[in-house]
Amino acid sequence: MNLLIIHSIRFFAILIIQALILNQIEIGSGIQLMVYPLFIFLLPVELSIIYLLSISFILGLSIDSICNTYGIHTSALLSFAYLRPIIFKLFIPRDGYDPIVETNIFTLGFRWFIKCFGTLLFIHHLWFFLVEIFKINELFFVLQKVFLSIPISFLLCILLQFLFIKKSNEI
Repeated sequence: MNLLIIHSIRFFAILIIQALILNQIEIGSGIQLMVYPLFIFLLPVELSIIYLLSISFILGLSIDSICNTYGIHTSALLSFAYLRPIIFKLFIPRDGYDPIVETNIFTLGFRWFIKCFGTLLFIHHLWFFLVEIFKINELFFVLQKVFLSIPISFLLCILLQFLFIKKSNEI
């Protein structure tokens, strides 16, 4: 199937899952389930930073518009997208990135996924909760929300990959 069609379907699926399902779930202790950074993570490695930021802006703004969150998701997703190429260079595999193969847990391995996506998800969540609370004296509460939300969001992103991404390298 054409990559543009696959990414378009993923865009709308992630948007619906995040805005209409996950943002409505209240677990407690400030935990928020966020899987939409996975969409930006799965985009091709060679994608220009301008396109990456544009797509991130559109996805974040769409979620903010539906959830009435005034740009918090957009700003966090833009920080995620801006730092993605830097983190990818930091954790580059020995053989480099194959421009044809998608960057997911199956093609680049679980350890690489934990390092790259875990780092980016931490940055995303930290930025999101800092902007949401916006008080320096609430730093402990921000860190609590970050460290309680990351494991659940991370596991949900892994689950989504196992459910919706082919394990073979064929496109």
